[in-house]
Amino acid sequence: MITMPARKPRRTAAATRRTPLLLDRAAIKRQLADETYDVLVIGGGITGAYTVLDAASRGLRAALIEKDDFASGTSSKSSKMVHGGLRYIEQGNVNLVRHSLLERHRFRKNAPHLVHRLPFLFPILEKDGIFDARLAKGFEGLLWTYDLVGGWRIGKLHQRLTVPEVLAQAPTLRAENLRGGLMYFDARADDARLVLTIVRTAAALGATILNGAKAEGLLMETDQVAGARVTADGDTFDIRSRAVVNATGVWTDELDAKADDGHRPQVRPAKGVHIVVPWDKVRINCTVTVPIPGRARRATCTRWGNSVVLGTTDEDYQGSRDDVHCTREEMDFLLEGANTAFEGKLTPDDVIGSIGGLRPLVGGGEGATLDMRRDHHITVGRTGMVTVTGGKLTTSRHMGELVINKVMTVLGRRGKSRTTDLPLLGGAGYDAEAVAASGGVAAHLGERFGTEARFVGDLIQDDPSLAEPIVAGLPYTRAEVVYAARAELARSVDDVLSRRTRARLFARDASVDAAEAVGAILGQELNLTEAEVERSVAEYLAAVHHEKSVLLEGAAA
Repeated sequence: MITMPARKPRRTAAATRRTPLLLDRAAIKRQLADETYDVLVIGGGITGAYTVLDAASRGLRAALIEKDDFASGTSSKSSKMVHGGLRYIEQGNVNLVRHSLLERHRFRKNAPHLVHRLPFLFPILEKDGIFDARLAKGFEGLLWTYDLVGGWRIGKLHQRLTVPEVLAQAPTLRAENLRGGLMYFDARADDARLVLTIVRTAAALGATILNGAKAEGLLMETDQVAGARVTADGDTFDIRSRAVVNATGVWTDELDAKADDGHRPQVRPAKGVHIVVPWDKVRINCTVTVPIPGRARRATCTRWGNSVVLGTTDEDYQGSRDDVHCTREEMDFLLEGANTAFEGKLTPDDVIGSIGGLRPLVGGGEGATLDMRRDHHITVGRTGMVTVTGGKLTTSRHMGELVINKVMTVLGRRGKSRTTDLPLLGGAGYDAEAVAASGGVAAHLGERFGTEARFVGDLIQDDPSLAEPIVAGLPYTRAEVVYAARAELARSVDDVLSRRTRARLFARDASVDAAEAVGAILGQELNLTEAEVERSVAEYLAAVHHEKSVLLEGAAA
């Protein structure tokens, strides 16, 4: 049975739930087919997620559909940074930085369980660094600008570090040319968990959300978009809506073309990749920024628990938008950058996970994608569809607000956004210090679910065996798989291991070993047939095999 709140809930209703928000696919599909909505959002990445939340918080009857899984495209494959963008100051886009830092502050306030402060370290090297001691003074001026336009809100200003202080944070840095360092502070989040939490917050406020629901076509009434024809789980049905939002990221042009035969492509995909290595191979305690030989863009090395994430790239991309992976060449130059900066020798055998994603940049031309601006674009097409492109994770809340402002114009209605101070599920009343002090499974669940961790804890209390890890070497519990099926619309082994948890990224091979156990839990919870479970497991194993073949063998992506 689906748990649905009132049509126009109070603004804080989502943050004060006493019972878990349980989501049932069959009930959701019936609701989508039966109701007429004020706004239908197509696309379940970070922008679509905050768009549907903004709509629901204003009291609009709102729905969101996603053809694959929430955050399965770009929004689970980002750098995972909630940041102002120091590079944008270098490009002269100070207004974007100022606004991004304000939105970073709001994320940390509304989702304190998911968005955490992160120190960034720039080593100052005598040679072969991002900048030498002579340039460091000028770069420190950029850091002062960063602090003054909003960086101060994170509670710390940038610092100049001595050589011993740098090595305390990054003991494996090559010390022969080291002259000190500069440290400033930003934030990070598990991007897939963040998107899922936003769409679930929208559902708690009355929105109807569904993954695995593809818009095959658009419904038209007197040359105006009036909804979408959707396929989900083998069923086809129409969703009627007074306004439609295209928030499909790098797939934007495909949907815009369905609304307007004369549409001209405007999205230019830029590929970014990350690889993951064990922490004991690098042993850093923060994010260290290093040069990649022969490349204009800096690479970042970030600690995530017992792993280190190396990334990212920024290159034009012409391949399939549904099959994006890190290639052997991309892995090699990330490893080369790390090996130039750190002692020891990372090899392809050390890579335990990887991701490749596409940024939906707007514009054409011959310039490098690295130099293109990250501003968002919101337009209303000839047939009335509202399209949002560009932007970045940090400014997603504001993008959602601006999109719904356009929707209100289409609807001829008024109403202010309420998301500025709206806590996400699990955020209200969250005590980070108490959670950290609790240790063990309680701390792990608290940092993923916030105050809603108690609902996962209840499952463990009822069945203590659910406290057991589902993936060897990682803290994710069997209870989280049960909860993913009951409350997070997980449909497949991939949904669980790639996004409800991040096992595929942080322990790719161990996640393969866990696939059958995950499939068995999903089968029991979702009443799947044995054949359906076997297919879900097989599809996950095939996807991981393909990812590894592209990464290690240079197979075609």
